[in-house]
Amino acid sequence: MNNVLSNRITALEESATIAMAQKARELKAQGKDIISLSLGEPDFKTPGHIREAAKKAVDEGIFFSYPPVPGYPELRKAIAEKLTKENHIETTPEQIVVSNGAKHSIANALMCLLNPGDEVIVFGPYWVSYIQIIKLAEGVPVIIDGRMENGFKVNATQVSEALSNRTKAVIYSSPCNPTGAVFSRQELKSIAGVLSDRKDVYVIADEIYEYINFTREHVSMGSFPEMKDNTITVNGFSKGFAMTGWRVGYLSGPRWLARACSKMQGQFTSGICTIAQRAALAGLTGDMSPTREMAETYLKRRNMVLEMLKDIPGLKTPVPEGAFYFFPDFSAYFGKTDGQTTIRDANDLCMYILNDALVSTVSGEAFGSPDCIRLSYAASDEELKIAVKRIRESLAKLK
Repeated sequence: MNNVLSNRITALEESATIAMAQKARELKAQGKDIISLSLGEPDFKTPGHIREAAKKAVDEGIFFSYPPVPGYPELRKAIAEKLTKENHIETTPEQIVVSNGAKHSIANALMCLLNPGDEVIVFGPYWVSYIQIIKLAEGVPVIIDGRMENGFKVNATQVSEALSNRTKAVIYSSPCNPTGAVFSRQELKSIAGVLSDRKDVYVIADEIYEYINFTREHVSMGSFPEMKDNTITVNGFSKGFAMTGWRVGYLSGPRWLARACSKMQGQFTSGICTIAQRAALAGLTGDMSPTREMAETYLKRRNMVLEMLKDIPGLKTPVPEGAFYFFPDFSAYFGKTDGQTTIRDANDLCMYILNDALVSTVSGEAFGSPDCIRLSYAASDEELKIAVKRIRESLAKLK
């Protein structure tokens, strides 16, 4: 029945991370002892005070009506205050739109900004959904590559060379999914210097991993005065607050764009779950110690996994500065075989690791880096130790 479907949906690729997670679940349902390192999902429970706020909202019985499309005023106010105080982004509640996760916020922004043929500069390696959302909005992704030797970060010269008279937006994440790279103040300042003269170009800064940052400073592009009116800051509660299933994200941008995104959202989803909004408000205004403790745990896991990965021959393993991923270069294993399976590329290697080591990972091809594989360390210490041991043993069979 594909001939009945629109060109829009048939051209859209499935999310590689979700696809691999589904394969892992299928094998697990068959009784296989699968360890999942594929999804970017915290293994922590949502902090207690956030869960209690949700229960209270249910029991009060007053949050059952349709909410305002861009979010409850008190949540938007709390987000605006957070951005102003922590991120040094001058914003107001009227500039905030709360959506069904940061992905929804990114989609809203791109759908409202792009006309057919408009170009979007994408910092690679990039999160898998950026490219497909840009194409869905009839834009053209222009990928610039942050090389491993530069910590997977692009520079201002690359941005300048990629700009054209068709450029409408720039999108990146910091801390980065999939690499864990974090842009420093000076690096972002240099890029801002290139973009500040282009008032027709808007930066979408994806900061969903803000609180999982192992450097001394998180820097927001929107904090630079010259970029204030041309930056759309995207964030949410999934990663730092372990609230993936609650689906709460938000953007802050120019007031005209916020109004446009609210208009778009009003026709597609309306406002997001009322109870989830009350939980998010408690997360933002309540005790932040669980968030800090989670980040400390991720750092310990990063260091532990790093030492284990060093024992695998042939791997090139940059040290991530944030998020909860490793993005090693596995190309030393391409062309090898265990006698039955020949590894041609990262896709083959991911499937080999899934079937032989019973560990799910994600090919770097989905992120624009075909030599790499993404490993999430959002798993327990014991699972991580077993998973890396299994991967090492499976790779040792390839000659």
